[in-house]
Amino acid sequence: MVLPDRADAELLADGLAEEGWRPATVHRELLAGEDDAEDADWVVELLSTPAGEPATALRNRLDELALPLHGFTSDLD
Repeated sequence: MVLPDRADAELLADGLAEEGWRPATVHRELLAGEDDAEDADWVVELLSTPAGEPATALRNRLDELALPLHGFTSDLD
């Protein structure tokens, strides 16, 4: 998940980690087309759901969580 605000990303990651999502870590990343560190977004890295499935299995739910925070989901490499 990619969010513009660090506090939102950390709060969301904490909540998802409590639910059992893994790894639910937050880091800053420059996305394609961004060339300034100040333009970097906050990424909530999720690899697996609480049931152990790939996080992409519940992408619709993640989209619903990201959208109100002006974020989106992405497959980051």
